Amino acid sequence: MTSGGICLGRLSEERKAWRKDHPFGFVARPVKNPDGTLNLMNWECAIPGKKGTPWEGGVYKLTMIFKDDYPSTPPKCKFVPPLFHPNVYPSGTVCLSLLDDEKDWRPAVTIKQILLGIQDLLNDPNVRDPAQAEAYTIFCQDRTEYDRRVRKQAENHKPTDHLS
Repeated sequence: MTSGGICLGRLSEERKAWRKDHPFGFVARPVKNPDGTLNLMNWECAIPGKKGTPWEGGVYKLTMIFKDDYPSTPPKCKFVPPLFHPNVYPSGTVCLSLLDDEKDWRPAVTIKQILLGIQDLLNDPNVRDPAQAEAYTIFCQDRTEYDRRVRKQAENHKPTDHLS
């Protein structure tokens, strides 16, 4: 089997598993090609903010782009639009050791585990690996202002009907 075949087989299994059982409020689905077929290499996802955190009430849209050598390499995960967060690059790309093949990435990691890991990261940034200077500085120096900005961001990311 080619690496692309292994990749598509795994993504097809992931999609079945997700449709059977996924965490409440989360969305993960392949995008549709113009001809209506599914593009398993490109997923639209949504991550709800955890209850009891400044992120609560928001649903954060994320794209997951897989390469032909997945699951040997992790997908690229990117918030669209980019979030104000110490571990999100200005481009929206998520900086998380779980998504780094030189750090904690393992081929056994599932899409569900990735999305739950990113949800955890939202309220628990890794200050040892900052990706966004402004959010990092405010998080470290003025937590009240940081939380205020996160709550405002949550207001702007209220769930929309088409993503539920």
